[in-house]
Amino acid sequence: MATSTLNDPAIAALTGDEVADVTAARAAVDDGAAAVEAALSAATEAERRHLDIENYSRRLERACAELVPLLDEHAELSALADVVAGMGSNAKKMSLRSYVLAARLEEVADAASERLRRMSGGRYEFVHSDAAESRGRRGGLGLDIHDEYTGAVRSTKTLSGGESFQASLALALGLADVVAAEAGGLVLDTMFIDEGFGSLDADALEAVMGVLDELRAGGRVVGVVSHVDEMRQRIPSRLHVIRGRSGSTVRVAS
Repeated sequence: MATSTLNDPAIAALTGDEVADVTAARAAVDDGAAAVEAALSAATEAERRHLDIENYSRRLERACAELVPLLDEHAELSALADVVAGMGSNAKKMSLRSYVLAARLEEVADAASERLRRMSGGRYEFVHSDAAESRGRRGGLGLDIHDEYTGAVRSTKTLSGGESFQASLALALGLADVVAAEAGGLVLDTMFIDEGFGSLDADALEAVMGVLDELRAGGRVVGVVSHVDEMRQRIPSRLHVIRGRSGSTVRVAS
């Protein structure tokens, strides 16, 4: 081993007069020591960061585990909110507000149907509809008409002018009945009806006036605004509004 080292050309070329560069060697040693120190410092920092990452990983795992029941609760509440809003698994696509109003509307429709059957000679009654409206709009507050003559349920839009007036009047009276029943017997004792009588034929007018006479006989005050001459015979107390060039005047007639 020593022989091979001495035979190395670089060693063999030495004459013995060379001067060793101790300063450069010491600088190299110092540089090496500094590099070792830097490497040790970097290793220590890397170890610290490794421990931090492990700590953060454990904390993240615990946070994820704690988040699972919260996510489940959120999913449940979100699904419930969708149902309340008329979306999601809500088959009727009715919001909770519409559902409550629909229940009220059914009560009004039942009360109004009693009036409408009498006005229409037993032909019509209201039917509550919870079907969705056109273009995907939410339903639940619709009313249709059941025609006893044909046995069919059809839209209120198919009613004639006089029939529409009867239906509107029946709804107003039905609403008043429901409000009175839910207000502890408080009676809505005054009602005003503006126009609409001119669209009724003689039989329909007779039926409507019969209902209004019953209300009046029951203690309610019914005010009617109309231009129909035939109604003068049925209304005992009247106010005539007379137009003139200088304005309108009112005359009491009975």
